[in-house]
Amino acid sequence: MWALYEPVHALTYFAPAALAVAEPLGDSFWARYVAQRAAPLEDVPTAVVVAAFGGFAPDRIADARAGIAPDATPTTALETRLRGIDAAVAELPGLPDDAVVTEAADLAWTAAQACQDAGRVLGAANRAMPRPSTPHLALWQATTTLREHRGDGHLAALAVHGIGPVASHVLKVAAGESPARDLRLGRRIGDEAWDAAVARLADDGLLTPGHEDGGPTLTAAGAALHRAVEDATDRAAAGPWEALGPEHTDRLATLLEPIAAAARSVVPPVNPIGLPPREDAGAPGSR
Repeated sequence: MWALYEPVHALTYFAPAALAVAEPLGDSFWARYVAQRAAPLEDVPTAVVVAAFGGFAPDRIADARAGIAPDATPTTALETRLRGIDAAVAELPGLPDDAVVTEAADLAWTAAQACQDAGRVLGAANRAMPRPSTPHLALWQATTTLREHRGDGHLAALAVHGIGPVASHVLKVAAGESPARDLRLGRRIGDEAWDAAVARLADDGLLTPGHEDGGPTLTAAGAALHRAVEDATDRAAAGPWEALGPEHTDRLATLLEPIAAAARSVVPPVNPIGLPPREDAGAPGSR
């Protein structure tokens, strides 16, 4: 399900129309990213945003917040991200008709409202957002709640397994899910922190450090740890689908497939959020 709803949410970060609408929010992509993603939290200290986002260097978030436009309040950012999605959806090729989007929005909203809030800061803040009246905006808000709920659970799974922010990215890269360059640039992970995490994981027998011909790779123990974290993340994210039920979950997956395919047209094939290659998204067995 994540591979089907994440592309819808990701329009905020990749769709040219959404990026254009967001420009008044700040002086850089990251200022605008933080302004919009953190907006449901309202006015909170930077340390809270760092903790909620999980994988970013604190100075990345601090500098991004410093670059947010003075008149860009959380309310403004919330309005902007919906206007951005409205503009992005208008430009998507191959989007199914309104009836499909409306039914998908209804099912996704029901699933999102079944998310448990305890320990889920970003998930809870997004679940508290009012439902937009337009179906495609309601679908986007529901998918955003679902992905932040899942992300909150993923951070908990990493913490339980003793994996810090930088180590989590090293494992992600070693598992072949995302390119190191994009993750490190976006999250501002310097050489010293990266190399130290690689060395610690190698000392623990979890990966083989990279050489001239490539980056680090997971050992059998590292692959088992990666799988354990992903399994724990899946279990923590199962509540909305258990509440929705198998029949309605399968129906939502079917409805999301063409919507996700349309959204994937603006998401780079290789991306830092770890979406699989486009031909794999929504494939049988991926639900």
